[in-house]
Amino acid sequence: MESQPSVSSSDIVVTGDRPTGPLHLGHYAGSLTTRLRLQHLCRQYILIADLQALTDNAGAPARVADHVLEVALDYLAVGIEPGRSTIALQSAIPELAELTILLLNLVTVARLERNPTIRDEIRQRGFARDIPAGFLMYPVSQAADIAGFRATVVPVGADQLPMIEQSNELVRALNRLAEREVLVEARPLLSATQRLPGLDGKSKMSKSLGNVINLTASPEELRDRVKRMYTDPGHLRVEDPGQIEGNTVFAYLDAFDPDAEEVAALKQRYRRGGLADSVVKQRLATLLEALLAPIRARRAELASRRHQVADIVDAGTQVARAAVAQVLGDVREAFKLRREVRGAG
Repeated sequence: MESQPSVSSSDIVVTGDRPTGPLHLGHYAGSLTTRLRLQHLCRQYILIADLQALTDNAGAPARVADHVLEVALDYLAVGIEPGRSTIALQSAIPELAELTILLLNLVTVARLERNPTIRDEIRQRGFARDIPAGFLMYPVSQAADIAGFRATVVPVGADQLPMIEQSNELVRALNRLAEREVLVEARPLLSATQRLPGLDGKSKMSKSLGNVINLTASPEELRDRVKRMYTDPGHLRVEDPGQIEGNTVFAYLDAFDPDAEEVAALKQRYRRGGLADSVVKQRLATLLEALLAPIRARRAELASRRHQVADIVDAGTQVARAAVAQVLGDVREAFKLRREVRGAG
């Protein structure tokens, strides 16, 4: 599959994040840069997915609520423009919840349990058979988010492709029920940047694992995080040959260093020996500080006007509600549902 299939002005994009913590460099490389590009090409909705965040955080709802505005601040700080992208709060769009309920009638529990993304996340969270019902059905909520806007493009990582497949299955099932095209299928847009590893080199960058560099990291935090990055444990002396594969520092240089030729030369030096870890770490720290400094400054300025940020999310949510309401009306019609019982005989 192409990492960057063509996107036109007629496309509708839906994307978003669960507000369970600050956004980090993994989000920036994997999704935010794509959104910055897409907002100049087509219609884009960005959901702050607080309802989905509750599917495995219901015991700590404050964690979700406290990060809603923080995620919005991160969006605006990196350059998401309200005039080009609609930022909306998922829980403030009840039409999405109703659409989720209707779509749940078109899928079986067995099919949800076969979703490989869900299986992996159930294992990671140690749910075993004590799976919260909300968590098991969140692929359907995600399908409602996509289909509710009649999205044609969804930026995702490769691990999320099964979610798009399941969403399209539900779209086809609804269209068969309606005997016409009510909803449209979406195509995935894979990021050109592979998922960044965590600082420990052992897993993906993840808020829950704490192996991240947040977009809000101070210069001191940034230097400390880069200093602790996993490299090659066999590269004990400068003159020792080093391994590039699995080396977190070089993975980040590949993602963020615009000078690909210089990175290739550094890799050659590292492989044959004669290049210290401290040298490549210093290069990376300098690059990342140049990236994060303006984001940090813009975010601090926006944080002083939090009420205006809230107004941006509220206004975007109203726009999003109007779009989903039209789609929900068509889906209700497919299910022969009425707004009132008079004349129903």
